[in-house]
This record gives sequence, C-alpha cells and structure tokens, in this order.
Amino acid sequence: LITDWATLAESLWVTLSIAGTALLAAVAVGVSLAVLFTQSKWLEMSFFPYAVVLQVTPIVAIAPLIIIWTNNNIPLSLLICAWIVAFFPILSNTILGLNSVDHNLLNLFQMYGATRFQALRYLRLPAALPYFLGGLKISGGLALIGAVVAEFVAGTGGSASGLAYRILEAGYQLKIPRMFAALFLISLSGVAVFLITSWISHLLLRRWHESAVTREN
Repeated sequence: LITDWATLAESLWVTLSIAGTALLAAVAVGVSLAVLFTQSKWLEMSFFPYAVVLQVTPIVAIAPLIIIWTNNNIPLSLLICAWIVAFFPILSNTILGLNSVDHNLLNLFQMYGATRFQALRYLRLPAALPYFLGGLKISGGLALIGAVVAEFVAGTGGSASGLAYRILEAGYQLKIPRMFAALFLISLSGVAVFLITSWISHLLLRRWHESAVTREN
C-alpha cells in the first residue's frame, strides 16, 4: 500500500468512477422505468422480462460481447457491465415500493379528486422511498462488483487501469503484496459504499419512517 500507493490510488479512482457512474445511471434508469411500469401494466408485462434476463445472465458471459458491440471502447464497456449488474435491484425494489401503497390512502386521494401525478408525487413516491433505498444499498455494492468483474474480463492496461487489472498484473509478475493491497482497497471501497448508502438512507428516513426513527425504549 505504501510503496505502490501512487499506482494503486490511480487505479482505485478509475474503478470507483466507473462504479459511481454506473450506480447513478442505474438509479436514473431504474426509477424512471419503475414509475412507467407502475403507471401502465402493459408496459410492465412487456419490458420487465427483459430486465429479468439481464439480471440472471452472468456478466462474465456477456462482457466480451459488450466489448465487441462498443467497438473496443473499454471505458464504455466497463460502464455498461457495471450498470447491468446494478440496475435490477433499483428497478425491482422501486416497483415493489410503488405498488405497496396503502389502498385506503389511495382511495382517499381518488375521492378528493387527486390526479395521477399528484398521487404519484405525494403518496406513491414517498411510500416507495424506503424500498428504493434498500435497493440502493444492494446496487452500490453490485456496481463495484460489476466494474471489477468487467475489468477482469476486459484486461485493460495502461493509465486507465482499475484495481482488477492491478490484481492480474501483480499475479503475472508474482507481486503478491501488491495483489493483496489491491484486494484490500476493493474490499474497503465496498464497505465505504455500503456505509455511504446507509447514511443517505438514515438521513432521508430518520424523521418519519419506522425503520429509522429513534425510539425511547
């Protein structure tokens, strides 16, 4: 960690930037599709199976195809692979949350003439927030895993190399301390991602949701 810190820190930034960008893309696409799917059962039945297929297909199996389809654009390939892994928990958890609204409250909104958008904004989205945040915790770690696995498959080298490539490189050169250092940084990054997403969840839920409200006993 000390001797090779300059190299490892640069690779750490590459891996984290890919994982972070993929997570943001997963949140944007997953939440948008979840809202669309809950507004139209036809859309959900038509397109949700494709999301399931992406989830159950091993990323190791399709990563080489993605690299070919992107014309060997390695950064884009790594981003797509990480996004595929992180996308489904956001989508499925948000759909579950949007569909878990108390029907009595929904009927009350309808009785008072609330529009579909008003019901979505003031009832469905707040009710779905805990479910979304639960999916965010899962997807944060999965985005990091997807980025690392994609780096292993792509075998990228040079200045834009992530920690996975440093592990491969250290293995080829029998530099075992560097290999353990890179592995330690990946594990530490995963813990940091989980702590950050848990902190975000606590901030958003601490004043009103039962899972985060502080109790006296």
